[in-house]
Amino acid sequence: MNHSIWLYIAVMAAVCYAIRVLPLTLLRRRIENRFLRSFLYYVPYVTLSVMTFPSIVEATRTPIAGGAALLLGVLLAWMGAGLFPVAVSCCATVFVLEWFLVAV
Repeated sequence: MNHSIWLYIAVMAAVCYAIRVLPLTLLRRRIENRFLRSFLYYVPYVTLSVMTFPSIVEATRTPIAGGAALLLGVLLAWMGAGLFPVAVSCCATVFVLEWFLVAV
């Protein structure tokens, strides 16, 4: 069992290395396809969203408070509010909603 962990680590290292090296070696020139360029442009944003949005809802005691804070944060950011006011507003929303929802 102890020796197999080194095999797992070696396979994970090889896969991670291959994922980063293969695009550099296979794609030597600029990507001209508009669809592929737009797809690659949005990959980091989608990855961050997929990791962040479920955590926002599940981090609170009640998913309703997390969802309300998420909606308020998106609305405030859409209206041009900065990061600090959005974060404070979302935290206050979760605090107030959980205070009322747990008390009920």
